[in-house]
Amino acid sequence: MKKVLFILGTTCSGKSTLAIELARSFNGEIISADSVQIYKEFDIGSAKIEKEEMTVEHYGIDIKEPTESFSAYDFIEFTKEKIEYISNKGKLPIIVGGTGLYAKALIEGYNFGDTDRHEQFRKEIEEKIKGEGIEKVYDEFNRLFPQLAKDIDKNNPVRLIRAFEIAYFGGQKSLNKQPKYDFLALSLTMDRQMLYNKINSRVDEMVRQGLFDEVKYLYNKYGQFVQPMKAIGYKEVVSFLKGEISKEDTISLIKQHTRNYAKRQITFLKGMSGLVYIDSIDKNKALIEAKREVGKWLKQSKN
Repeated sequence: MKKVLFILGTTCSGKSTLAIELARSFNGEIISADSVQIYKEFDIGSAKIEKEEMTVEHYGIDIKEPTESFSAYDFIEFTKEKIEYISNKGKLPIIVGGTGLYAKALIEGYNFGDTDRHEQFRKEIEEKIKGEGIEKVYDEFNRLFPQLAKDIDKNNPVRLIRAFEIAYFGGQKSLNKQPKYDFLALSLTMDRQMLYNKINSRVDEMVRQGLFDEVKYLYNKYGQFVQPMKAIGYKEVVSFLKGEISKEDTISLIKQHTRNYAKRQITFLKGMSGLVYIDSIDKNKALIEAKREVGKWLKQSKN
């Protein structure tokens, strides 16, 4: 059974830095599970890792043109392929970040025909709608499955839940025959206010790095309807470019939307079982604890 390490957590929790250190310590290679970093040219707004920071091999970054779509199914298939490739080289696959549903699908091995899984999955989407509102959940579905989203009533929760179920289990592109892995899932946590402060600071840094210029260039080149332009940080600046909002309010909205997204990530991760939580506010302590957990897991796997 293939060993796979997951590094999960909210945006700004330190996943990328920790993953690189663990890859260097345990002969690993990293598979990025970020739905925006897969796209070329979308750099600042996605907090894409710099080339010089990639001291270990990374996969899943700059692999798609902005005009191309990349669904949850595509991500799962891409990740499965890279897990096999990295494992066959005798290295440890490390999956970093990503949408909670992506990680859940890989970790729990959703399987077509498993009615218990289907029921559990439906309940999770139903709770998500109750907690976040149908509009936000529909927006997430639209981001993950743009081709399917246009055919459903976004105000009908029953149809939306069914659409999620079909996207993950039904049709030709299902998660049928999903392999199971010997996995360890580390979930980085942080005091909520400290996390929000880090998010605000990161947005300010993105602006200093030229976020508005980047979005203007991409907007002029590709328009507003390509998939990555719907991401937080890009869609708000598009509104600014169209004269709908001031620059100051745009920055405030990006911060607010990112904080809200982090809150949803926390809620989703709490619903997953088998996670090992690590407080990441102190990077050195987090690295020591993570190394201990990974070392213990790898040792158990050999026994």
